[in-house]
Amino acid sequence: MTPRRTTLAVLATAAMMLAVPLAAGAQQGKASLTPQDYIDIQQLVAKYAYAIDECTNKGYDYADLYTPDGSFGTSRNGKPGTRWVGRERLADAARGGMPDCKDVPWAGIVHMLVNHVIEPAPDGATGKVYLIAIGIDGEPGKVEAQGRYDDVYVKTAQGWRFKSRTHVLAPNQAEVSRGTKPVTKGQ
Repeated sequence: MTPRRTTLAVLATAAMMLAVPLAAGAQQGKASLTPQDYIDIQQLVAKYAYAIDECTNKGYDYADLYTPDGSFGTSRNGKPGTRWVGRERLADAARGGMPDCKDVPWAGIVHMLVNHVIEPAPDGATGKVYLIAIGIDGEPGKVEAQGRYDDVYVKTAQGWRFKSRTHVLAPNQAEVSRGTKPVTKGQ
């Protein structure tokens, strides 16, 4: 290497070394997440699918995935719908408003949550994830896209929790299908 090339290489290396701290300084104040935060939030979302499918502990395992003042809501055609706030109401939502888990309208459905996107936010993180339901109308192979969830996550002493989760149906999709076969008149 010629002396000129050596000097240029040293200067280029020095410039890159200075640029890294400057770029990091520019990022200060901006929310960030650690790799472990991403893993923990992904686990929270996976636990949600199992908790809603299995409705364990009369829905309280589902409710415990939220902050004490956490909420679950719906959105249809861009309009907010019902919202359940707090542990008791969230457990009720996990039971589908029924006294017991055995009667949930989605019995037999498996919730698949796919293409999860997580973004840092000043107070924690936000996310969105598609909802695919398998086992519609009591048919194990019948699948339905059921919109997405829009989430707000916060880190608590118990780990990451949902501050809010909103089920957003696709445009022009009025409702989601049920897990059991619909009962027709005369049966």
